[in-house]
Amino acid sequence: MSGTAGQVIRCKAAVAWEAGKPLSIEEVEVAPPQAHEVRLRILFTSLCHTDVYFWEAKGQTPLFPRIYGHEAGGIVESVGPGVTDFQPGDQVLPVFTGECGDCSHCKSEESNMCDLLRINTDRGVMLTDGKSRFSIKGKPIYHFLGTSTFSEYTVCHVGSVARINPAAPLDKVCILSCGVSTGLGAALNVAKPKEGHSVAVFGLGAVGLAAAEGARLSGASRIIGVDLNPNRFNEAKRFGVTEFVNPKDHKKPVQEVIAEMTGGGVDRSIECTGNVQAMISAFECVHDGWGVAVLVGVPNKDDEFKTHPMNLLNERTLKGTFFGNYKPRTDLPGVVEKYMNKELEVEKFITHSVPFTEINKAFDYMLKGEGLRCIIRMGD
Repeated sequence: MSGTAGQVIRCKAAVAWEAGKPLSIEEVEVAPPQAHEVRLRILFTSLCHTDVYFWEAKGQTPLFPRIYGHEAGGIVESVGPGVTDFQPGDQVLPVFTGECGDCSHCKSEESNMCDLLRINTDRGVMLTDGKSRFSIKGKPIYHFLGTSTFSEYTVCHVGSVARINPAAPLDKVCILSCGVSTGLGAALNVAKPKEGHSVAVFGLGAVGLAAAEGARLSGASRIIGVDLNPNRFNEAKRFGVTEFVNPKDHKKPVQEVIAEMTGGGVDRSIECTGNVQAMISAFECVHDGWGVAVLVGVPNKDDEFKTHPMNLLNERTLKGTFFGNYKPRTDLPGVVEKYMNKELEVEKFITHSVPFTEINKAFDYMLKGEGLRCIIRMGD
């Protein structure tokens, strides 16, 4: 164990004190890990749209003060009682969901939605004892998604941490712990396009472009990108997108436009916006008889998906996916190996990099729609 094992660590963290206000770099105390927990030193983290959504407190119960962040890479500093599968020094990716290994979902080959550790946006404390491991002068600071990576040190449940190749560069592969794997897995594990297939991708942010990358790796011959922002079209070509449709350029519904372009519909579609109308379009634009539509984006809580039952009876398939159907501890190391083997490029997703002291710049880039992923260097 390290020299700090069992002790409170004082370090810097970016704390959100209230909704929508810039994060404040503070000295926080990080308590030692308890049973089934590990304490990590975060080296690189990235900003995901989910962090921004909850920081803005849109559509959910606000919980402040809080430490956000869930896309990251680091090393194990120490482990709590009962932890046998990690050692200090292990290189890891913390993940916003988890894999306890014991529940029916974890034992199923078909699911990655762990009963114990699946995403919970409302919980701001650890499962072990219902307390936070973060505090400032004795006042608890809430966790976020069980990861809270906008801190130089954090504590995670052991089931929400994936050990990866120690040679993998954390400043690159840290982005595989959320958005990129979500989109990539939606294509490779769920839509499963075949060689020569046509694929429509709705939403060309980081998740959508990762889905396009997955379609490209699968051998899709046509990848149609659908987005309301034409500025994204040039960049999307680097991810295998071959054609573009802006729904604003057409008077008819975009599903009809795509059906005309493709002789009846695409073989596969992947929806990555969370807009319920885009979800309906993504389903209705797939070919009858064999078309498969996959929903990735998270809708607003009051949204309703409406389509005519004949669209299903005509042998179209509608699927949903969570984290690309990857089991975090079992499958994420293999995604990192795809990068190490040069099968997967992650560098093209990284458009900005800032030191930790300038973390609010990363929020500015995302709010302005500039770039894809901004790496935050914790040591700077």
